Amino acid sequence: MRSGAKVAIVGGVFVVVAGGVGYGGYNLWNGVTGGEVGTRSEAAPKTGPVTPDEVTATAKEFLAAWAAGEPERAGQVTNDPVTAGPAVAAYREGGKISKAVITPGAAVGATVPFTVKATITYEDVSKEWTYASELTVVRGETTGRPLVKWRPGVLHPKLTAAGTLRTGVAKTAEVKAVDRDGVELTAAKYPSLGPVLAELRKRYGSKVDGTAGVETWIESGGGTAADTPLLVLRKGKPGTLRTTIDAGVQAAAEKAVKGFGHASVAAVEPSTGAIRAVANNPATEFNTALQGQQAPGSTMKIVTAAMMMEHGVATPGSRVECPPDVMSRGTTFHNLKDFSIPDATLTDAFSRSCNTAFIKAIGPLADKHVADTALGATARRWFGIGQEWNIGVGAWDGSVPESAGSETSASYIGQGKITMSALNVASLSATAKNGGFLQPHLVAQDLDDREFAKAEPLPGEVASGLRLMMRAAATRGDGTATHAMAGVPSPKGAKTGSAEIDGQATSNSWFTGYSGDLAAAAVVQAGGHGGDAAGPVVARVLKAG
Repeated sequence: MRSGAKVAIVGGVFVVVAGGVGYGGYNLWNGVTGGEVGTRSEAAPKTGPVTPDEVTATAKEFLAAWAAGEPERAGQVTNDPVTAGPAVAAYREGGKISKAVITPGAAVGATVPFTVKATITYEDVSKEWTYASELTVVRGETTGRPLVKWRPGVLHPKLTAAGTLRTGVAKTAEVKAVDRDGVELTAAKYPSLGPVLAELRKRYGSKVDGTAGVETWIESGGGTAADTPLLVLRKGKPGTLRTTIDAGVQAAAEKAVKGFGHASVAAVEPSTGAIRAVANNPATEFNTALQGQQAPGSTMKIVTAAMMMEHGVATPGSRVECPPDVMSRGTTFHNLKDFSIPDATLTDAFSRSCNTAFIKAIGPLADKHVADTALGATARRWFGIGQEWNIGVGAWDGSVPESAGSETSASYIGQGKITMSALNVASLSATAKNGGFLQPHLVAQDLDDREFAKAEPLPGEVASGLRLMMRAAATRGDGTATHAMAGVPSPKGAKTGSAEIDGQATSNSWFTGYSGDLAAAAVVQAGGHGGDAAGPVVARVLKAG
């Protein structure tokens, strides 16, 4: 034990008294009677899986050392003592932990869950802090000893290698985020906004009228990543930060994604670019709706159709071939269930999402030496995809890179190297509805004078052509989006999409559409056809607008 420290069992609590500060842990298992933490008999190196007795003894040793304020001893019971020891010390010192009671649960295989009840003290304020975590015992690769498998999440499930526990005066003032009408937005009521609100506070807390409180948080380690607040010891005075979110639309979005295991949706106002809702299920620190990078499937045909009109390949009324399959640059592409459309127009092909029509009709572009770059150029020039989007928090800008061979053909139907987020795809619909791109944003531009991405307005015939085709997809009897968009107010338009992902048995479901002055897009992982899963999510959001 540390010099000057005394050890005793008091009322079942293993207490270390050093400098008048109590830092203790629950008497973890029967048989803990004091003495030096970490004492164990030497044994010959073992191999094979750890035994239940080894799991129990190793977990006891680590937790007791941690609770007793002995970081070096705790580190030696792990498979990475060089990292673990300092991390345990930093947890106590950085977090201002004055006392800890650790209560283990029953082991499940090699994993032991436990509850930490800590007391955090900073200057004249103290507060209790309780949370659950777990550890796993493994056999040391060289020593054969049973050891705790080290990871920062053992100390707290939200800790990472780049994070550090801190307690003190918060780095930024508290923020009361409100929607466009002044309704307060909280992570408790709108779980998907949790990471958004944390990042908004980090970026704009100093720009609103408020004072900082005393808090415990996980420091992110720099960059644009937001710190993770864990506990408020003393509240500050929050400053009010107005966002573009619409609380009613946000509530509908939160409910809509709950129907699926992994789903994301974003909604944008076409006339302003204001983001009205962002929702994910599950709601995690990585905001998939804003930052996801996935192939958007046939929702990309909005951009492909614009490219076709730009280069004189076809207009909505042009005749196009829609065979069951087509060979393009050495690869055969199919329609869903190999359907075909005799004597089709581009509007027919768009409405029913005919892959072969879009690939076959664009073939002549190869002779103009622009095929591999044309789609990306149109996406950037008219839809702002690939430019830098400064929405107020971190977001993916979308990417339509130069391609080659059959990858170019695949890009016309939203496959290949193309990556989009739900927000990017919602913006495609918003651009078509508005007749021009307006960069989506969560807070006003003049709050920090950040630069918005800009794009050229859609030519009138291109904008009207896209709206005509999207309206057909959403209203015609054979339109792939008609069923999902039933009951959504007009004027409306939509496009479905399914993106095949390598190694995934069922394709991702994509859907985007607009109604009045609201556009939205959703992706449901392994949801299948666009109209079946993502479609109802978008429809529910549009109806709320």
